[in-house]
Amino acid sequence: MRASAFDLSSLFASTLPPPAAKWNGAARYNFTGGHNDPDMVPVEALRQAADSVLAREGQSLATYNVGHGPLGYLPLREFIAEKLKRDAGIECSADEVLLVSGSLQALDLVNGVFCERGDTVIYEEDCYQGSINRMTRMGVNIVGIPLDEGGMKMDALATALADLKARGVRPKFIYTIPTVQNPTGTIMSEARRRELLALSQEYGVPLFEDDCYADLIWSGKRPPALYAMRNGDGVVYIGSFSKSVAPALRVGYIVAKWNVLSRALALKTDAGSASLEQMLLAEFCKSQFEQHVPKLRAALRAKLETLMESLNEQFGTAAEFSDAPGGIFLWVKLPGQVDAMQLYQKALAAGVAINPGPEWSVNTAHSRSHIRLCFANLPHEDIRAGVALLAEVCRNEFGVPARSANIQKQV
Repeated sequence: MRASAFDLSSLFASTLPPPAAKWNGAARYNFTGGHNDPDMVPVEALRQAADSVLAREGQSLATYNVGHGPLGYLPLREFIAEKLKRDAGIECSADEVLLVSGSLQALDLVNGVFCERGDTVIYEEDCYQGSINRMTRMGVNIVGIPLDEGGMKMDALATALADLKARGVRPKFIYTIPTVQNPTGTIMSEARRRELLALSQEYGVPLFEDDCYADLIWSGKRPPALYAMRNGDGVVYIGSFSKSVAPALRVGYIVAKWNVLSRALALKTDAGSASLEQMLLAEFCKSQFEQHVPKLRAALRAKLETLMESLNEQFGTAAEFSDAPGGIFLWVKLPGQVDAMQLYQKALAAGVAINPGPEWSVNTAHSRSHIRLCFANLPHEDIRAGVALLAEVCRNEFGVPARSANIQKQV
């Protein structure tokens, strides 16, 4: 007689998150995630870079970190240091750059350096889902600060910091995406950055600056990084090549002073992030990055225009949004009767994937009727068709929009 199956579930750790859903393929119209434009992946240039660097240095793959030490492949770290000085005003050496497996590993490492269960951190009220989930799983308390068209509101931050201090709570850090914020797309002005730095100094709370989208500002001009404005004192900075080159390469980085970087490095016990991707990127970036990014920006800007036009046509005034100054997302406010979580489920069943606002906010009531739409991956015709189908689902479920904007214009 065959023995019964071994019950592993009784041995699972009690702190596990809910199980992941089985993947059954992408939705026909996928407006989720941080995917990029497939037509703008520089495939031929990357192939040539891989051929060149492997022919020259391929035998170094026989050692972990290809002999460049635990911080990662030196030519890529040198490129990052040069790029950050030119673009963001950051003065750092290659030895202040730690290469990691995408910005999510950067988040894990920085969180691990600073946070323990029961600690408190300050976040932008609407914020990156991946960062929120990590804090929740660690048992860290999040204090959300409202945003306006200029990013995190400094009066609200000052009030929160004063309240926490009165209660004897010193937050471990203020996490912010000041340049093309995710999901709202806002860019914090230099003046407001100075206010943020002053509050950080006054209350002794460091800043955690996530700068993954700064390469995708349509104008190509950005304010200086917070890290640059304080020369790294009390600021930890992370970036990524996922949005500027390709997400699947999974290469990100942390920039920090050695007293922080050494602690992050001690937590990074993975024997080093994949070196081949680092070598390929270094080879590509030294000759192609500056030519590639403006082309990518132009392609993404055109797709954003298609998305905004489609929303106006299909939803009319029922969809509220601001023209994003860069990035790959549009943060959309629908009327109050729309439950974004319910809309997400119904739309997905119909073949349209969206990010419901409550998953991108530390205040789910505030974001109940918001949705985040990634416009980068789909071709223009699919953006139009996907928005039309989303409007149909929304109308059937919530009566919004009551009639399409096209019909309204004909009346």
